[in-house]
Order: sequence, then C-alpha cells, then structure tokens
Amino acid sequence: MVGSVALVGGDEFRAGCREMDLAILKATGKESPSVLILPTAAARQNPSKAASNGVSHFSALGADASASMVVEPEDANDEEMVQPVDGADVVYLTGGDPAHLLRVLSGSALLERIEAARACGAAIVGSSAGAMVMGPWMRFREWRAALGLVEVVTLPHHERSDAARVSSELIESAPEGLTVLGIDAMTACVLDDDVWRIIGPGSVTVYRDGRWERFAGGCL
Repeated sequence: MVGSVALVGGDEFRAGCREMDLAILKATGKESPSVLILPTAAARQNPSKAASNGVSHFSALGADASASMVVEPEDANDEEMVQPVDGADVVYLTGGDPAHLLRVLSGSALLERIEAARACGAAIVGSSAGAMVMGPWMRFREWRAALGLVEVVTLPHHERSDAARVSSELIESAPEGLTVLGIDAMTACVLDDDVWRIIGPGSVTVYRDGRWERFAGGCL
C-alpha cells in the first residue's frame, strides 16, 4: 500500500504541530512508529539542531525517532547514511534551503530509498523547503523543476501572504496547469488514498486556473 504524503507549511517541531504530527503517527498503525528526521535542507543553518529538535519532538509524542545527517550530495549516495530510510514508518524532511535540498536529493540513492519506502507504506513528510521540493515545480526566486513526488506545488508560510496578490503573480509567471497549495505554518495538507485533508490550526489556499479558495480543516 502506498504511504501518505504530508506537506507542512513550516515551523515544524513546535507545540502547535502536536495535532498534525499525532495524526501522522496514528495513521501508520504502529504503537511506536519509527520516525527518521532528515535535516538536509538545514545544511547551511544548523542541521544538528534541526535533527535534535525533530528527534525530541517525535520522541515526546511516543515515536521511535532518530536522524540521519545527510547534508551534502555525497551523503545522499552513502549507503550507511541512506539505509535507515528502509526501516522508517515516517521520513521527515525539515525546512531550510529548498535549492540545496533539491540539489542533494535529485538523482540520489536517498531519493530512490524514499520513493521505495513510500511504495511500501511509509509516510513522507516535508516541511517548508521539504514540502516545496516534492512537487513537479517549486518557486524559489524563480520557477524550477522539482522532484514530482506529488502533483501539487507548495507555497509554505502562507499566513504571511495576500491571496489576491499571489494569484495574480501565479497567473503571470507559473507554468500552465498547476495546482498550487498555499499552506500556513504548523498546518499540514495530507494526501492519503487520493484525498487531500487539512490538519492543524491554519488554513490552505488552493490556486487553480486563475482562481483561489481558502480552506480551514476538512478535505480539499
């Protein structure tokens, strides 16, 4: 059974994320799910802190949490560093620099392991930069092709944005035919059985065909 994908709008591992992260853990069906934190996107900030925060957060929620310090392209092709993906029930890509994350993951053994893990039922979670790289395209200074793990584009930290202005910008610059999700911080948009549902205190704004609509809770 193909695992779920959760796109998080940012500010991961905080108290306000408890609801959505408990829901992600519960969906695994495991009493103490294995969670693997990948702080790759934080390589230019503080990846050790990002990893530690993630492990502490999910451990407090009852998970068996660990991290793999994949921060550079060579790490993503190191068998010892990517092997922990195989046993994870949840693989979590933290926030940080989406361009660096995309560069490390593209064509890597790590990406192959992540895709294989999802095919075997693992949940793949990305927050902010981690969510941005999952779509077919991402907008980071300019539009660039991304990993295509899901069919939607993520705009994180969307609570800071004006929807009408964003819609106008997308009409002018985005590749045609995209569905774009503006996701607020500490809020997740979870794909499970071909249905997107919203978990968390914020909202999700859907941009499609030159129109936009905001959703708070429920399904898209």
